[in-house]
Amino acid sequence: MDDGEDEEEGEGDAAIRALADLRQEHDDLDAAVHALEARPRPDQLQIARLKKKKLALRDQIAELEDGLTPDIIA
Repeated sequence: MDDGEDEEEGEGDAAIRALADLRQEHDDLDAAVHALEARPRPDQLQIARLKKKKLALRDQIAELEDGLTPDIIA
């Protein structure tokens, strides 16, 4: 292997770790939203903010997944 291939593998590993971190953060936010919604008088503004952050994370996750998936030329 040459240095270029090693570097690509390192970047791929870093992207996979970042993807796992983003997914964990997304799951944590999902749990927080559900906990807030279970309250007798949930704070709708806080719930909306958390949901907006979840959507932003979902976009980042999708972007990383697209970068990890090789393009197939048909």
